[in-house]
Amino acid sequence: MDITSHGPATPTRRSVLIAGGGTLAGLAGAASTVLPAAAAPASHSERLLFDGGGSERLNGITYHSFRIPCLVRTRQDTLIAFVEGRASSNRDWGNINLLYKRSTDNGATWSGLREVVGVGQGTWGNPTAVADRQTGTVWLFMSWNPAGYSQNGHDGTTRITAWEHRKVYVSRSTDDGVTWSAPEDVTEALKPRTRGNGQTWAWDAMGPGAGIQTRGGRLVIPALHRHLYSDDRGETWKVQRITDVSTGAYQEGTSEGAVVELLDGRLMRNDRAVGSVWETAKRRWVATGTIEDGFSTYAPDATLLDPRAQGSILRYNSDSPARIMFLNSASTVTRTKMRVRISYDEGRTWPISRPLSDAPLPSWPGLGTGNWAEGGYSSMAKTADYHVGALVELNENTGSSASSHRSIVFRKFNLPWILNGRTEPLTSP
Repeated sequence: MDITSHGPATPTRRSVLIAGGGTLAGLAGAASTVLPAAAAPASHSERLLFDGGGSERLNGITYHSFRIPCLVRTRQDTLIAFVEGRASSNRDWGNINLLYKRSTDNGATWSGLREVVGVGQGTWGNPTAVADRQTGTVWLFMSWNPAGYSQNGHDGTTRITAWEHRKVYVSRSTDDGVTWSAPEDVTEALKPRTRGNGQTWAWDAMGPGAGIQTRGGRLVIPALHRHLYSDDRGETWKVQRITDVSTGAYQEGTSEGAVVELLDGRLMRNDRAVGSVWETAKRRWVATGTIEDGFSTYAPDATLLDPRAQGSILRYNSDSPARIMFLNSASTVTRTKMRVRISYDEGRTWPISRPLSDAPLPSWPGLGTGNWAEGGYSSMAKTADYHVGALVELNENTGSSASSHRSIVFRKFNLPWILNGRTEPLTSP
């Protein structure tokens, strides 16, 4: 599998062979017909899917916390929920493995806890997966660093300052997520060595969340300041560093990113902000463009409040009225106010939204009487029965100590539940 680096003008090209070539794709199915969804009665359900500090045990580990979810739907309509399994605390460093569960009935029931990778004491994180709707292959990209390292050097760890401290790996499944290949190190090909300012590209992150397959077949994975993409069924991988279409300069002022295809074929990035300016840092940052020509200058979306966290975006359908859905912590001060929104004009406005708290979570056994808070990172996928499945983080103790268990909730709701009696536009612009 050939991998190419694509820059703003004359690309720098590098190649590497990855054993067992395959294809990367997006969510299986933004269905062309949505009448069954629009006509159905409102529906919402929820379940505690990954219980941090609970009884789930795998390979000798009872996991303290689960964080950073990723949800994909396969060609066979199986849902696969990936998470980081944090062995001894909720922190972003230490012994962290990539785990998953599968559902073959649209989220009604789930398999037990399974492992993609848990080799050694390293930090395996940022799951970003896609399912190829032609071949059925499921690809999982991930980030890795040694257990004693972290992004900022907290709690006695060593700060990540060298390119080789943070790596990119990929695993794949050819049997609908039942088994997985050993993760393969693709850092040399898929992670640039220097930033636009000439400094070392040390910290790095895949997604986290889901990649997409465009209508033309292109395979796209969002990553920090760039996309990984393929135009030939995964035989050749390329890297596009996100550039400003007006200047050609690298755009490196955002953090964790999500991507969706627009009706005209352009891509829209919706990223977590960085920086200290309240008016901009506490909003989602958005840019649109193409891999060939670059993107518009990132700008804050005044509607999309954000406390500087990850968000998830989903093309629900492309026929009229075309809908894009977005889910995040809609607040400037807390990660608890999760809200799902609908755009009918390709992400320019978000006229309809509903907080997930309109469907309060029950007091599940082991969670006490409600001393917990839902919100933070999330991931969405459209199910085969015209619902939206959403994985959402749950803090089992509203404090921020390392001992507070973190879990993952699976919510499933349909379009009428989001609308809550409101009228949709008859057509899309």
